[in-house]
Amino acid sequence: MDNREEVREFLTSRRAKITPEQAGLPAGSRRRVPGLRRSEVAALADMSVEYYAKLERGSLAGVSPAVLEAVARALRLDDAERAHLLNLAQAADGSDALTRPRRRASRQWTPHRSLQWTLDAITAGPAFVRNGRMDVLAANRLARAFYADLYATSHNQANLARFNFLDPASRRLYPDWDTFADVAVAILRTEAGRDPHDKDLHDLVGELSTRSDEFRTRWGAHDVRHHGTGTKRFHHPAVGELTLAFEGLEMAAEPGLTLTVYTAEPGSPSEEGLRLLASLAATQDAAATTTEPTTTG
Repeated sequence: MDNREEVREFLTSRRAKITPEQAGLPAGSRRRVPGLRRSEVAALADMSVEYYAKLERGSLAGVSPAVLEAVARALRLDDAERAHLLNLAQAADGSDALTRPRRRASRQWTPHRSLQWTLDAITAGPAFVRNGRMDVLAANRLARAFYADLYATSHNQANLARFNFLDPASRRLYPDWDTFADVAVAILRTEAGRDPHDKDLHDLVGELSTRSDEFRTRWGAHDVRHHGTGTKRFHHPAVGELTLAFEGLEMAAEPGLTLTVYTAEPGSPSEEGLRLLASLAATQDAAATTTEPTTTG
């Protein structure tokens, strides 16, 4: 798969974000581009203008790590953007097929019993496993109650990005909806650079681009990020406002999958809210069990 267009748009968008002042260069009075010129990036990276222009046209195949680092330094890329540039270069020369662990399609993957036991052992906060497309593949009871709106309609297909952009319920669950939207797109863009051959991801991006102006605009920004830890605000329909910390842990046994756990500050109203939600979930599960029809044989 030729990723020249992806490389070109990523490098161009990063160049446009840097002002001459940020790069320690004179701004001048006849500047026509919003950020740095190609010649300025080339000078900062200590390479010819012709060579940098070739890179920005999408020709990353065979480029050395030293050159990639020089470009990353000139464009002031953060850690996530540097990793994305490296992934794009690996995809361009085919080395990603050799270095990237083989991943299973979400439709064929089921959690090992021990993983589900581990998730179920986490009772104080929502815990779930997702892939880079943001499909929720496994969850504990509290996560299923926490994301009740996600599971409420089959159209979401247990996908957090689809829920974020296509389900109006997401704007109720996420008070800071724009921030969640930015994060979702950045995660998908990062995954697209890491695994450009993922047909399910291409299909998801195509669907969201067609059905959501908000997604399409963000996708065109080419922003990427590492999403490992932080704090988020939620408004849960059953228990109200929650402020939760999260940790995202890459699963060594299942490359490409992330275990996310949400927790609340001890003694906080949010911790009490999670306790209440856990109690409600347990009551609902118990009620569902008692009302299941019995069979006789």
